[in-house]
Amino acid sequence: MHGISGKLTANAPLAKLVWFKAGGAADWLFEPADAADLREFLARVGGAMPVMALGLGSNLIIRDGGVPGVVVKLGKPFANVETNADHIVSCGAGAHGILVASAARDAGIAGLEFLRGIPGTVGGFVRMNGGAYGAEVSDILIDCDVVMPGGAYMTLPAADLQYSYRHSALPEGAVVVSARFQGKPGDPAHIGAEMDRIAEAREESQPLRTKTGGSTFKNPEGGKAWKLVDEAGCRGLMLGGAQVSEKHTNFLINTGDATSANIEGLGELVRDKVKVQSGYALEWEIQRVGRP
Repeated sequence: MHGISGKLTANAPLAKLVWFKAGGAADWLFEPADAADLREFLARVGGAMPVMALGLGSNLIIRDGGVPGVVVKLGKPFANVETNADHIVSCGAGAHGILVASAARDAGIAGLEFLRGIPGTVGGFVRMNGGAYGAEVSDILIDCDVVMPGGAYMTLPAADLQYSYRHSALPEGAVVVSARFQGKPGDPAHIGAEMDRIAEAREESQPLRTKTGGSTFKNPEGGKAWKLVDEAGCRGLMLGGAQVSEKHTNFLINTGDATSANIEGLGELVRDKVKVQSGYALEWEIQRVGRP
């Protein structure tokens, strides 16, 4: 496209870009050169087709029929992290959680350690109110910059996102390009020790070396999703190449050749079994997008 610096690919395979390593193609994949490039591109698209941002693809099922419209993938130009006065951390939406937490540690900024325990990027955290180990993004977000589907650029204060558990009111199709987090003064050694504790806890309890999508279901009020799944007899349950993790029952795994239909179907089977066993209607935490 003339005047656009980023990379635009038609019928772009997405399986390699998501943790499950399954799913179809995007009608269009756009990798912008910077925020101005993204604004120009989306202004030209003019809201004529759906827009979806893609981060690390860690909490996502791309259905086998692919994704209609445009998938925006934010790469290195959006991965910057800066620490500022008053213990504020400013980051691009493509920055990984571990990078943000590490930069905060090095600057003696506490309160962001939990980001070490979330596989994903800032954009995904902001949209989903990502959280782990007793903290979530709504605790630290000051504001975020977004580009709307028609190319408009705006800064949204945290209050406008109306955060709840793993949910925000971020408008459909809005692409987060940067965010600012509020930390507090801390000792880098203590912050580093807490990050190490979180990393060890993840390693011990989660199937990190597998093709998985992170936590599958939201914890219901007063309960733990993994416990309900286990009590319903679903540990190790398989559908095609998809399996409920033996190590952590709130994780689904692609054992090798699972389709996205296998993975999503297994999740629905688990939900049915949990409903029968306990009466709880588990809600998906993993985002499911695209055509079946």
